Amino acid sequence: MRKRVVIALGGNAILQRGQKGTYEEQMENVKKTAKQIVDIILNNDYEVVITHGNGPQVGALLLQHDAGQTHGIPAQPMDVCGAMTQGQIGYMIQQAIKNELKRRGVDRPVATVVTQVLVDKNDPAFENPSKPVGPFYDEETAKKLAKEKGWVVIDDAGRGWRRVVPSPDPKDIIEKEVIQDLVEKGVIVIASGGGGIPVIEEDGELKGVEAVIDKDLAGEKLAEVVNADIFMILTDVNGAAINYGKPEEKWLSKVSVEEMRRYYDDGHFKKGSMGPKVLATIRFVEWGGERAVIAALDKAVDALEGKTGTQIVKEL
Repeated sequence: MRKRVVIALGGNAILQRGQKGTYEEQMENVKKTAKQIVDIILNNDYEVVITHGNGPQVGALLLQHDAGQTHGIPAQPMDVCGAMTQGQIGYMIQQAIKNELKRRGVDRPVATVVTQVLVDKNDPAFENPSKPVGPFYDEETAKKLAKEKGWVVIDDAGRGWRRVVPSPDPKDIIEKEVIQDLVEKGVIVIASGGGGIPVIEEDGELKGVEAVIDKDLAGEKLAEVVNADIFMILTDVNGAAINYGKPEEKWLSKVSVEEMRRYYDDGHFKKGSMGPKVLATIRFVEWGGERAVIAALDKAVDALEGKTGTQIVKEL
């Protein structure tokens, strides 16, 4: 029986550090990523579902919207920007995968689902915005914008001032039945991009909110929805480490979910980087997944075969 894997692509799958973010740059990166995904689909005979980040793309879009306001073009809210970038990145990934499959003589359907992710309107994150988004400002401009627009702004590690928004926990995927149906029919699905479009339920209706859901936690929820066997997070480092950056630093290879939970609770993984990735892998294996993986993008095939990266399993 074919195994099903959800692959969560990090930002480096679309935009590399130091690049400007032109369409040509991003598409070239996506083509390289597509080759690895098609290797996994064809050489290892996996059913693949894909999710991805969108941070730089949303940041660029927010800047474009800011610039447009000087010409009388209204800026769009963050949930709409999330939807726009889901379409943008999904288009690039599905086209690149489709072309790569055709190159190898395979005709398989590939589709992107613009995905809403339900969050709790009473999530404590709404009282404590913590996720930096958009461009950097000087202090005076940031505080002026905060007053005008009702933003919360912070000094972001001395690099400048930025807006921060809530990062609530994902509870459910609104389009889950559609995604499940497509996957069962053999479609290679791209869904829940950028953590999904955050929505709350109010008076029986869905409503978009200005927030950012962590893409890896939302990816884990997607893995549950499609009943995945394996959840793989691809990033710019080849796994997770305890005592990171210290003399006693140790990279983790194969580890039980119980041990990983202990490391997480002991504070080994930073909230803004490896923390959510580790939490997502723990949740997946505790939910009943066979295995979760954290690995480097260029090691994807080997990591899926268990040869490299951090492999989180039920027990050793």
